[in-house]
Amino acid sequence: MKKEEKSVVIESLIAQLANNTHFYLTDLASLSAQKTSALRRSCFNKNIKLLVVKNSLLKKAMERSTAKEYQPLLSSLKGNTAIMFSEVGSDPAKLIKEFRQKNDKPLLKAAYVEDCVYIGDNQLDVLASIKSKNEMIGEIIGLLQSPAKNVISALKSSGGKLAGIVKTLSEKPE
Repeated sequence: MKKEEKSVVIESLIAQLANNTHFYLTDLASLSAQKTSALRRSCFNKNIKLLVVKNSLLKKAMERSTAKEYQPLLSSLKGNTAIMFSEVGSDPAKLIKEFRQKNDKPLLKAAYVEDCVYIGDNQLDVLASIKSKNEMIGEIIGLLQSPAKNVISALKSSGGKLAGIVKTLSEKPE
């Protein structure tokens, strides 16, 4: 690869790192072509972008990136590396767990999710349990609606009793 080509790849990686708040560094080594193709297909179906990158180019892109601090991830850039970009932080972890039910790879080297760094394959369960922004908003709305629904249902169920009391109080005694 010529110096100009490397520079184009580095600039492309810098742009992708700046535009994505979630990415995973994985090891796909020893996956057969058929299994790699199946993984790529799964990534495409879940809107995850999978790129196989040279460690030296990714390292340079991370070092040159001014948007975020990637220093803790540099130690993970050994061996074969593929990078998974996703809009939802937990999607790549869920995909990796699902794919590993039938295979021993891909292994998680590191992840960068919402300005937090996770290093090592043992972090996969933690990453898979992270809730997306939309899931959190849905839970909060559900929690906020619950007390209001309880009050409304209580008022509806006891509404007849309250009306009966008001009626008897407004009648004139004889």
